[in-house]
Amino acid sequence: MASASPVRVRFCPSPTGNPHVGLVRTALFNWAFARHHQQHGSGGTLVFRIEDTDAARDSEESYELLLDSMRWLGFDWDEGPEVGGPHAPYRQSQRMDIYADVAQKLQDAGHAYDCYCTTAELDARRDAARAAGRPSGYDGHCRDLSAEQVAAYQAEGRTSIVRFRMPDAPITFTDLVRGELTFTPENVPDFGIVRANGAPLYTLVNPVDDALMEITHVLRGEDLLSSTPRQIALYGALAEIGVGNGATPAFGHLPYVMGEGNKKLSKRDPESSLNLYRERGFLPEGLLNYLSLLGWSLSADQDVFSMEEMVAAFDIGAVNANPARFDLKKAEAINADHIRRLDVKAFTEACAPWLRAPHANWAPEAFDQAAWEAIAPYAQTRLQVLSDITANVDFLFLDQPVEDEASWAKAMKEGSDALLRTARAKLVDADWSDPESLKAAVLAAGEEHGLKLGKAQAPVRVAVTGRTVGLPLFESLQILGRERTLARIDAALAKLGG
Repeated sequence: MASASPVRVRFCPSPTGNPHVGLVRTALFNWAFARHHQQHGSGGTLVFRIEDTDAARDSEESYELLLDSMRWLGFDWDEGPEVGGPHAPYRQSQRMDIYADVAQKLQDAGHAYDCYCTTAELDARRDAARAAGRPSGYDGHCRDLSAEQVAAYQAEGRTSIVRFRMPDAPITFTDLVRGELTFTPENVPDFGIVRANGAPLYTLVNPVDDALMEITHVLRGEDLLSSTPRQIALYGALAEIGVGNGATPAFGHLPYVMGEGNKKLSKRDPESSLNLYRERGFLPEGLLNYLSLLGWSLSADQDVFSMEEMVAAFDIGAVNANPARFDLKKAEAINADHIRRLDVKAFTEACAPWLRAPHANWAPEAFDQAAWEAIAPYAQTRLQVLSDITANVDFLFLDQPVEDEASWAKAMKEGSDALLRTARAKLVDADWSDPESLKAAVLAAGEEHGLKLGKAQAPVRVAVTGRTVGLPLFESLQILGRERTLARIDAALAKLGG
């Protein structure tokens, strides 16, 4: 759906630890929305803004991790850190003078006021309101204080916060995902915009930056929906005092991402951590493809698609408002499809980190690039995540296969020694340039012992690779080579004899 005027969206995370997959989904939808309008509308701009006004929670390390994560995911932005732009700076911690100036103008114009209520007083009045069955939000106690009342509070040594004065009328807006919504005044009380120490709150800084940066659309999580009528009222006040271009952005609230037990996926849930997926070897395209399905789909019969295809088709109006459940197994399956879509060269390069320390369990000098390139096409069809490659190919680079007693016990049944001796004899005479010849040798050995190929190859696989499952056996034997294969069968026979 093309826009009649240029679209400007923003992604404004806080640098507080490892990014959450819900945050990534929000970034993805904003990026896709901007890029879609850039390609198919009258223009689209993604503003990357850092919400780092909370010194107690934000850190420079988290900021660098956030930038690194965005780059790894393949997101580009048109304005923001490392890029610059006409509305710099893009870190809110560097914009404090702007917020202080706007807060003062809001007070001067009567849109905000000093509130001297103590926490104990607020709690007592909220408790009383709840007991009486009334809304328990701020009751407007300091809305219209006289000069004498203000002087009395100040004489007591009270500090004040700055509250925004909400209009005494319902606020209605059309959510791009949920349709028309109305909030009545009793459910949206006056709210704080500046702390007692002068620090601006989220409720002020984001609308101010949106106004100054001329943001046209705000796509964000459903958990922020309750703050939207406050922000809409604040945009109106900002327009009155000449901050920004006077326009109010359109809002679209994205559905919750749910975890186990119908609960919202939280930072405490292991599967919420972006680092988990990087460390396991998800492809950025695979992870983003899956996250896009948490609320949106390309079509009813196509779950796997490229980011280019998503950008071409993305429509915020097609996002489903219902909560989306995170399914790790489906995420892995989608990622496996993206691994298979890679050309072999790209696949071999993508696996490189998992073929060396600290992931690899073989000596660096034991790695054989030619053997890796030969086995890679067979490995590519077997992986769900790139980190799976290490255990799949370690038999090629270790002196002896990994000792897995469970696999040994499963494969080495009574008579396995006789089968291995027969298989060895036939493999000696096989054509090692042809995996089919190796297969025929093991098949013939199995037939001599009354076994089908599946049963016959199990002891051979464990003897050579150490595991009961893995890459195609006969191609693996060919790449390992005649000498090393026979030596491993001999070692297994010695162990069986022992």
